[in-house]
Amino acid sequence: MGSIDLPRSPNVFHPEKPSAVGSRNSLAQDYRDQQKEVNQIIEEETNKVLHHLNTKLPKEVLERLDVMGGVKEKLYNYFNQNYQNMFNRYMVTAEDEMVKKVRGFIDREEMKVLNRYTPKEIATLLDEVGGADKFNTGEIEKSMVNMYGHLQGHIQRGVNDLETLTNSLLRQKTDVGAFVRGENAYSIVKCAFKDNIYKPKTVTDVKLSVNILDSELISPIFQYQATVQYLIKDLIAKHYMDEIDKEIEKLKDDRIDQGVEEMSDGEIIFAKMNKVRDHASDDMDNPKSLRYAVIAKDLMERIDNLRAEIDPETFDQLNIRENLKKIVDTENIRNRGFNTAINSLTSILDTSKMGYQYIENLKNARELILREYDDTDAAHLPDERYQIRLRYFDNAQLNEERKAYEVMIRSFETEVEHLWDVLGIRYEDSKFLKRVTDFNDLARLYKKKSRKTRTSRAIPFMKA
Repeated sequence: MGSIDLPRSPNVFHPEKPSAVGSRNSLAQDYRDQQKEVNQIIEEETNKVLHHLNTKLPKEVLERLDVMGGVKEKLYNYFNQNYQNMFNRYMVTAEDEMVKKVRGFIDREEMKVLNRYTPKEIATLLDEVGGADKFNTGEIEKSMVNMYGHLQGHIQRGVNDLETLTNSLLRQKTDVGAFVRGENAYSIVKCAFKDNIYKPKTVTDVKLSVNILDSELISPIFQYQATVQYLIKDLIAKHYMDEIDKEIEKLKDDRIDQGVEEMSDGEIIFAKMNKVRDHASDDMDNPKSLRYAVIAKDLMERIDNLRAEIDPETFDQLNIRENLKKIVDTENIRNRGFNTAINSLTSILDTSKMGYQYIENLKNARELILREYDDTDAAHLPDERYQIRLRYFDNAQLNEERKAYEVMIRSFETEVEHLWDVLGIRYEDSKFLKRVTDFNDLARLYKKKSRKTRTSRAIPFMKA
């Protein structure tokens, strides 16, 4: 009998069909009288229970029980319903599994015959090596993963210990690398170590200036005097960029679905540039322009040149501009970036177990003052202590600082020239009644002599 003659059990559901799922009959039983065998087993088990009752119960109790009728009938039905269902279906399931293995064995044997171009030894070898029931590598693979995991854990702990020791060594040395290392070293503008005047052996004064780009921050830092209109425009621009990115992602997905080659980096940039016209516009006078699609033109005009503070004389809680400013202030847009930088700094101090007793956050000035101790009197403080001052400068501020510095330098230059003139006059007066006091006097003296010599030599020549 070939494998085709055997029914595929998992695909057939029937209570009486041989070898079907849920069937009481199996082909492996060779069409035996199954009901007769079951009746014999149930009859035997029922008689055993009745014999046990007759032996254990007293005679007067047995006389009251309808032993030959009711009890035997109940026992018979109980065994018939439970024992037959459980035992018989278990046997059918076991026999069906046997049939499946026989069918699989026949299929493999037929495949060996059909595979004429493959030597039988190689097919047998591959089957013996690759069979999941013959060579299971699951446990070995788990053991290998566990070993590599433990090894990786030991290596990671060793690397962490090495980093900790390296950091402790760097903290003991006056090196810029103790603060910023690796790819972030470019952000250092100035770092100077100087021995303290009063405690040069134990205390070091450090001055560190770090330049961090707004693009590297989680939230950009806006200057306190930035207008509300500028803040809203920045939010709208970010909204436009997010929408353009979503459209580009959808475009790339469509190309993939169509089987077209993916876009290059240059094509993605040009596609983003072309999408800008769908969201932004240069038409400032038209109320229906795309630039006013998110927020209306009249609202933008209401908050024109509105800064962080409003004049109390013109302040009215029911005005539109005051409520727009309140929304911006409530969302903490103006202070979010600077607060993020402060949180990063304080988290570093907390992680390194460096406590601080005094902290002052001047949000309007974008300045943070943080000291280890509240007291500022050096006589009541330990020699080794730290204080940190964090201040933010935007590009406009830096330009104004440069202009002010140039004016100060020009003023200083003028004062230096005035001082030089005064010193020159005082110096010339101090040389009164002295023949030679410096190089200029000596050069002036020899210059006169050389002039007299040239004149005396030229006179005879003229007479001749």
